[in-house]
Amino acid sequence: QVQLVESGGGLVQAGDSLRLSCAASGGTFSRYVAGWFRQAPGKEREFVGAISRGDTTYYTNSVRGRVTISKDDIKNTVYLQMSSLKPEDTAVYYCAASRSYNVGDYFVRSKYDFWGQGTQVTVSS
Repeated sequence: QVQLVESGGGLVQAGDSLRLSCAASGGTFSRYVAGWFRQAPGKEREFVGAISRGDTTYYTNSVRGRVTISKDDIKNTVYLQMSSLKPEDTAVYYCAASRSYNVGDYFVRSKYDFWGQGTQVTVSS
């Protein structure tokens, strides 16, 4: 059983940058696909991006160019670096891990097996 703990959220202003971290225990990210999702109030949880076992990254179009996902295998931690933040980026951000080897699954919330508790990101205008 993999436990995921996110950190790094907070209140920032539009245009600022923020880096979220997701630390794993009980398993290593080298054996899973790591994904980031977010959920704004009143909205469904949506895919933000993912990093494969081989460090290939995937992003949703709304954040592409503003977001970078990276992984530190020694620290067993995945990062979500966000820049040029907008008020519409306000959400609870979740880290997740998937056992899947199907690239198409990386974008699908239901294909992730383990989830963190989430960290709040609030972007003020």
